[in-house]
Amino acid sequence: MKSSRIWSYVMAASLLGLSLFFLLSPDPEPSQSQPHMEKAAQHEEASPAQEKTIKLSALDGDLEVTDQLSRMDTKQHLQSMLSHTQLRTPRAVRAFLSEHQRSHRRYESLIWVNLNSGHSEEVLRDGSSLKQSSTSYLKYMKEARQQLKLNKAYQSPLFTSGQDSFYITAEPSTDGSFGAIATVNHIVMSQVKDHQRKNLRLIPYPKEGMYKVESVHSDTLRDLTVKTGHDNEKASHYYENEIVVSFREDLDQGDMQQMMKDISGKSPRKLGYAYVFQSANMTYPQLKSYFTEKWTPLYAEPHYLYLTNTTSSAAPSQRTENSNLPNDLLFSQYQWNLPAIQTQQGWELSKGSEDVVIAVIDTGVDLQHTDLNGRLVDGYNVVNPDQSPNDDVGHGTHVAGIIGALINNGEGVAGMSWYNKIMPIKALDSSGSGTTYAVAEGIIWAVDHGAKVINMSLGNYADSQFLHDAIKYAYDRDCLLVAASGNDNTERPGFPAAYPEVLAVAATNPDMTRAEYSNYGDYIDVTAPGTNIASTYPDNQYAALSGTSMASPHVAAIAGLIRSLNPELTNREVMDLMISQAHDLGDPGKDIYFGNGQVDVFRSLQAADSSEVPLQLWPHHVLNRMQEEIKRLNGSVKRTE
Repeated sequence: MKSSRIWSYVMAASLLGLSLFFLLSPDPEPSQSQPHMEKAAQHEEASPAQEKTIKLSALDGDLEVTDQLSRMDTKQHLQSMLSHTQLRTPRAVRAFLSEHQRSHRRYESLIWVNLNSGHSEEVLRDGSSLKQSSTSYLKYMKEARQQLKLNKAYQSPLFTSGQDSFYITAEPSTDGSFGAIATVNHIVMSQVKDHQRKNLRLIPYPKEGMYKVESVHSDTLRDLTVKTGHDNEKASHYYENEIVVSFREDLDQGDMQQMMKDISGKSPRKLGYAYVFQSANMTYPQLKSYFTEKWTPLYAEPHYLYLTNTTSSAAPSQRTENSNLPNDLLFSQYQWNLPAIQTQQGWELSKGSEDVVIAVIDTGVDLQHTDLNGRLVDGYNVVNPDQSPNDDVGHGTHVAGIIGALINNGEGVAGMSWYNKIMPIKALDSSGSGTTYAVAEGIIWAVDHGAKVINMSLGNYADSQFLHDAIKYAYDRDCLLVAASGNDNTERPGFPAAYPEVLAVAATNPDMTRAEYSNYGDYIDVTAPGTNIASTYPDNQYAALSGTSMASPHVAAIAGLIRSLNPELTNREVMDLMISQAHDLGDPGKDIYFGNGQVDVFRSLQAADSSEVPLQLWPHHVLNRMQEEIKRLNGSVKRTE
């Protein structure tokens, strides 16, 4: 028994030494970092005017696709309603719409038409801003009635009434007996426009003065006034009367009371080993000076804000012959992003598992969206802990849909995973921004409650030790973290994406070119589709958004599929696997714009499914296995002694 144990240690030491040799020996090829630095130096950044033009183009594309998504979704719902044989009287239709409007508040009015008798009746009116006497409304309503009489469908152009925009759509039943004319409030267009103006940094965001927010230059930490969206590129926002402090030793009650007295503050918030102090009358520079001089902390830094960066197996009876061609309404025409990264081929190997939970740290998720029904596990609202993590912005719902919108339910979009559960963590408030504390708390909560993958479509240009501590906490517990690089077309490293424990994701266009708004740099690991991405949106709507925020969840979803297929792989092994299997774009090898290339679902899963560990992962794999074996043997020794 003893000799066997000794032999195990010898083998462990031998393999560990061999692994270290592979890890520490110099690369056979010259380093690629220097050419990248030279290339970065030659790159000419776009002027503020050029950058604005690029982003406005992306916004126009988002609005155009969102308009099409809304119209197609409305058309499907009208057709479905007309196909119900029990809905053949205005009274029955009125009762149906009353229930339908609770979850799909899309109709301002709906007219039910008996095409045989010519009788029509308004069965719903649910708006006050629509003026039915307006010239545009009367014109398009007349055209809709004329087309219905010819048993033809109809859709009007957009028109405005008051502050809102509308369109009129008409559909006949398949038997030509009935028809419906709906006037739709196109509120999703204004929602997407407002959202993307902030998300793509087309306007100052967040506004100074709100929540006592100030801004500093990310490099010099000197005061900076954000006047335009372009200024966000070099700005880090923080709370002017707060500070994050980590002490070298534990504090006693007397120390804490003294601090509260000195800064005129209330009891601080504590997370991990750091505290967030708030003062009634001191600014951040004053707080920094006080804590540094009197308490010599491990670190003291601003309480930063982070902003959105948008621009189990099925039972045999559930499988169909074309199970990898989703019947979701918007998939074939609008979801270019899934085929672009070989998602359908990847589904042949893995559709995910309910055991692998993907956390979305964001603005929350619409918990009632029908296309996310059954896909969510319990989450957490960091902003208001007594409330559910419901989305009041739209960003988090869109991210969640990319990862896991229901597949083959005949409507909406298809997510990348069929079965991975999504954990909604609301760390960003109704303005779309959140504090270092909130993001860090969201990360720790997600890990402590079972998340194996975390997506962070958010960022700042401030390197926060406080946030990095939370990142390392998650990474050390084998959680895989993915983050968006940012939408400012800058080489400035964005955090948390630039932390070594995080997989940094930039964005690509449908033609596999670099998205011009996407941040770049040596820290970029991979790219993924990010432009005009169709996904879920609050109130059972669908929208197209652009940004690295949309690219990041593609990668998080792949990580979930890989961890479902091969649970033995560690977080670092999964990250390295996705990097090694990426489709090379741009200059050969790793570059500052595409990183190691665009992620490939099929190739990544194929490598993960191999009976043998891929060669490029072998050193990490052996090290991890040997560490586990040594822990096990040490435990055995203690028990026998």
